[in-house]
Amino acid sequence: MTIRTITVPVKDLDAATALYTALLGTEPYVKQPYYVGFRPEGTPEVGLDPHGDVEAGPVTSFLVDDLEATIESLTELGASTERSPRDVGGGARIATLRDQDGNLFGLFSGPTE
Repeated sequence: MTIRTITVPVKDLDAATALYTALLGTEPYVKQPYYVGFRPEGTPEVGLDPHGDVEAGPVTSFLVDDLEATIESLTELGASTERSPRDVGGGARIATLRDQDGNLFGLFSGPTE
């Protein structure tokens, strides 16, 4: 399983963008009011989400081939769906689940570039 994205919920998108630009040593490849994304070489994408749950902390998203089949198999094992699959543009789809202990994790399917 490949980690696709680590999404960090933030309160101040501009301040977080400046901090993560310095931390990661790269400029964002996308900068929108709803998401700022970085693709540092050799690591998963790091995204900043001004609408995320700051209290829950970062969400790790895993790359999967079949979003619905993966959700089905994981819910059979005790996971619950937090946010149903949705299109996020460019043929990409994401969903957010919780494990049995309430920890959030994400699933990503579609193009990786």
